[in-house]
Amino acid sequence: MTFKPVVLKAEPSKELRWLGRLFVPGLFAGEHRFVIEPTGGSRVIFTQSEQFKGLLVPLLWKSLDKNTREGFNQMNEALKRLAEG
Repeated sequence: MTFKPVVLKAEPSKELRWLGRLFVPGLFAGEHRFVIEPTGGSRVIFTQSEQFKGLLVPLLWKSLDKNTREGFNQMNEALKRLAEG
């Protein structure tokens, strides 16, 4: 799927959040969020999440859950390697 997301929040070193829609509002939308929280010293907690809404979500849920989770895990592992490398 190709989306043209709208940035909802961009706070450097803290949060990036955007909304992507498929075709028309109400059909399918995903709000993606990256949050960085300092924990002290040079450590942070990085959280990535996505919330799906719309009429197509029940039909696409199995694929969204598996593929989205897999993509998140791959990105998070790559980011961890870069940050710790």
